[in-house]
Amino acid sequence: MSEHARIAVLHRMVMPDHVCPYGRKALWLLRRKGYRVEDRWLETREQTDAFKAEHGVKTTPQAFIDGVRIGGWDDLRRHFGWTVRPETQTTYTPVLAVFAAMALTAIAVAWTAGLGLERTVMLFISLTMTALAMLKLQDVERFSSMFLNYDLLAQRWVPYAYLYPFLELTAGVLMTAMALTWLSAPLGLVIGGIGAVSVFKAVYIDKRDLKCACVGGASNVPLGFVSLTENLMMVAMGIWMLVRHAG
Repeated sequence: MSEHARIAVLHRMVMPDHVCPYGRKALWLLRRKGYRVEDRWLETREQTDAFKAEHGVKTTPQAFIDGVRIGGWDDLRRHFGWTVRPETQTTYTPVLAVFAAMALTAIAVAWTAGLGLERTVMLFISLTMTALAMLKLQDVERFSSMFLNYDLLAQRWVPYAYLYPFLELTAGVLMTAMALTWLSAPLGLVIGGIGAVSVFKAVYIDKRDLKCACVGGASNVPLGFVSLTENLMMVAMGIWMLVRHAG
């Protein structure tokens, strides 16, 4: 029998008030791989609990191929050779996604407004600051706890850990608007400078293995070069705006 004629059996939760999203994904993947799927619904909590007890599993969905249990969504992906990143594994993806999105946004705005390269780069920096501040503001408590692991000023004055996202947002918005330079430029220069020194000390001097709070307190972004770059961009933006304002 060819692979495309093989049969897979999928047990997944499909209830009036809840359809398991991982079950939908598993069904899609199996069909994508050419399997004819026997889609078996677990329509009540009692059915689901009985199925788990019968097969000795803790979660659904559960996929079976040729009578052999493959497992849930992650197990199914591994079975087909897909990479499954552990939830605790560090990754630069979140912050790189912000950088990429804001770079494209800056280019789009500059294109529409007919701005030059210099202003496009400055827009990228200020928009990135604003986006990162927004992510931090989603949960200031968790951000502040992670931030206190390495920021030198916050370790001496705890309220700074709570104020930081608001200061970064203020600087980012004002820099985007090119308004109140007397406030935004020094603000970006100061918080970026403190951040750069803090990251450099923690990573390159103390050799500490920490997570960065740059995209909020729930991320697995490692503290390192990207974190340092974020702060140096703020410093560069502050200096550029002061020079431009003075001229």
